[in-house]
Amino acid sequence: MSGLAASAAATSKGRFDKIDDLIDSRLMARLDRLDVVSRKIFTGKIQGERRSRRRGQSVEFADFRNYSPGDDLRFVDWNIYARLDRLFLKLFLEEEDLSMVIALDMSQSMDGGDPNKFDYCRRLAMALGYIGLVNNNRVSLFGFGGGRIERLTGLRGRRRTREMGRWLLDRKTDGDAGFADGMRAIALGGQGRGVLLVLSDFLFPDGYEKGLTYVAGRGFDVYALQLLAPQEIDPARHGVTGDLRLIDSETAEEVEVTASTSVVAKYKESLERYVGSLREFSVRRNISHQVVETSLDLDTLLLDYLRKRGLLA
Repeated sequence: MSGLAASAAATSKGRFDKIDDLIDSRLMARLDRLDVVSRKIFTGKIQGERRSRRRGQSVEFADFRNYSPGDDLRFVDWNIYARLDRLFLKLFLEEEDLSMVIALDMSQSMDGGDPNKFDYCRRLAMALGYIGLVNNNRVSLFGFGGGRIERLTGLRGRRRTREMGRWLLDRKTDGDAGFADGMRAIALGGQGRGVLLVLSDFLFPDGYEKGLTYVAGRGFDVYALQLLAPQEIDPARHGVTGDLRLIDSETAEEVEVTASTSVVAKYKESLERYVGSLREFSVRRNISHQVVETSLDLDTLLLDYLRKRGLLA
């Protein structure tokens, strides 16, 4: 499946020119209570704000275990030894640093739909990145599309919110996705181990398999959030009917169709098969896949759907 389906939807690109267009103070206040949760236990490069079940040197006591030859004697509990004449080692909760990587599809197929997919993508990236920043995670953003890969890496702390917002406002859609190259750059980018969120419609002429394979099993907890416009999910319900000339936004290929009941039914079956194959591919590689309709309120997506999927808490 390619970007052909996307071209059926009306383009309604928003005019975002200030950070408040991406995230307002009301939503920020609600997001302040959330944190990013990983399904895995990660070892960060530096000591951060993330508590882990990994045992190490810290200030918060966790448990005891029997002493083994070669253990550091500094962590022996000598009070227990005096009472029981046995050596026990004190264990502590270690704090870990969580890397949060957000990948945005900037291909031309994202500039379609009502609400516009790319506008929704940038708003979602802003909200997720904000959650990461206020919890002192390391946040990096990658944009791929039009044969280019654009980066903003190593953000940490609430004070970097405006920098992230300005970067998102400056991003534009262009050309095809270059999805495999984008995922390869992330896999080899030395971002550390953490959560990777891929925001895309996944309507790539060259497929998604190679790109997702690059990042699966690389230490990332991967979430594939498939952003689709209402017109793509149910064309007839949203006025996409009659005689149409469809132009693939990425390849410029044209096709004329009559959006009859039978044609729309076949299109929906094709879309469902494509989404189903993406979901099955993701499950086999321990990737969490979620279809997100751009008409869905961000509050509902973040505070309900993604909390149920285990990404946020």
